Amino acid sequence: MKLVIVSGLSGSGKSIVLHSLEDLGFYCIDNLPLSLLPSFANQISNSPRRNYEHAAVGIDARNLSDDFESFPDVLAEIRGLGLGCEILYLQADDATLIKRFSETRRKHPLTRSGTSLAEAIRRERELLSSLAVNADWCIDTSRTNVHQLRDLVRERMLKEARSLTLTFMSFGFKHGIPVDADFVFDVRCLPNPHWVPQLRAQTGLDQDVREFLEQQSLVDEMFDDLKSFIERWMPRFQADNRSYMTVAIGCTGGQHRSVYLSHRLAEYFATTELEVLLRHRELS
Repeated sequence: MKLVIVSGLSGSGKSIVLHSLEDLGFYCIDNLPLSLLPSFANQISNSPRRNYEHAAVGIDARNLSDDFESFPDVLAEIRGLGLGCEILYLQADDATLIKRFSETRRKHPLTRSGTSLAEAIRRERELLSSLAVNADWCIDTSRTNVHQLRDLVRERMLKEARSLTLTFMSFGFKHGIPVDADFVFDVRCLPNPHWVPQLRAQTGLDQDVREFLEQQSLVDEMFDDLKSFIERWMPRFQADNRSYMTVAIGCTGGQHRSVYLSHRLAEYFATTELEVLLRHRELS
């Protein structure tokens, strides 16, 4: 039996995640008062009904502000029931959230007379900080569309749970560093296929680019160093009961070097006991 607590900033995609979980057979409740969460957890943990085998609840800033201060105690109480519980927290940068609200004409739940949208977003970040720091899985949706978010949730939930899920993400530094990464590695020092005219329009998934990079000794050295780092330190994170780990590999545009190395690392670690996922942020 599993309980997923879905929280995060308004406009970051909580409703999309809850709908995706519902499609996967989860019993879902949106905007459950935080004070009722222990009672709900107790009910599903003692219920023989199959529709409670997996459940998800949405917790957001519409709760009373005082309730968030007690969240660590609430979480400890739920886990004391022996219920498998994890927190999924969604966020996005301020500019993206403001753009989404302006496009949908929705009103932010914390907007009041004399309070701007930017101020409401800042206040919401403060209110939800206790959930953010306890999150098992954090997703930044600033550069993720609806379909990508649904696929990401489905992929993680449908795969057989192992000791730790390791995600490799390629990205371009010129588009910003992914804030939901646990480790960020810079591979801009490697030979760049962008400067080879016939390779410029291709990506690190194309055979010509792969062959070009495989001929560079520095690329092999970088791969070996990254592989060794992960092999050395991943057991430490597993011992600390981490459920998810995201390793971001960045080059200038997120098209060639980072894509190639992320793909190569994912292929290598897919042969281990780790659950491995691969995401190319800029190729979407």
